[in-house]
Amino acid sequence: MTESVAGAATVAGSERVRLFCALQLGDETVEWLAAWQAANLPRGRVVPRENLHVTLAFLGHRRAGEVQAIAGELRAASAQAGPIELRPLRYRETRSVGMVVLEDASGAAAALAEDIQGRLEQVGVYRRERRPWLPHITVLRFQSPAGLAPGVANTCSIHVVRSALYRSVLGAGGARYEILRNFEIQSEALGG
Repeated sequence: MTESVAGAATVAGSERVRLFCALQLGDETVEWLAAWQAANLPRGRVVPRENLHVTLAFLGHRRAGEVQAIAGELRAASAQAGPIELRPLRYRETRSVGMVVLEDASGAAAALAEDIQGRLEQVGVYRRERRPWLPHITVLRFQSPAGLAPGVANTCSIHVVRSALYRSVLGAGGARYEILRNFEIQSEALGG
């Protein structure tokens, strides 16, 4: 299991930090999404390419002293995860975001989400949401639904090879995400 911390953000002491665990997207996927956003999302606040990810568990504000334990649980869950392959299915809007909903045909991403959520509950830093986990990438934020219905023509596979513990720093221009730690996901070749 390889951990990457080069250039990672740091936290210290009793500071409170806003955290989430997520799947990192590869450069090809980010490039495709950025081009798709530019062509299809004329209104609202487009999520910048550096913030594109698939959330596994949103923890909210936690003590900085809990970061090591959270990272350890994400490392352990990632080490046991199978290869993750996702496919874009459709665009969907909620009351405040637009997202690309993903298909998780093998169930590996859902299994990882279930594993990390359970682990985080056990250490007392997370409580599951009532709704089931939905693999998606938030691509647009708005004050009220934008009413868009762009197609997701690209049905390419998204191969995810890293998970990450992110810190979300809120600001006037929106949130900025910083990777605190990231970990390789089991890297067996897909399809043999």
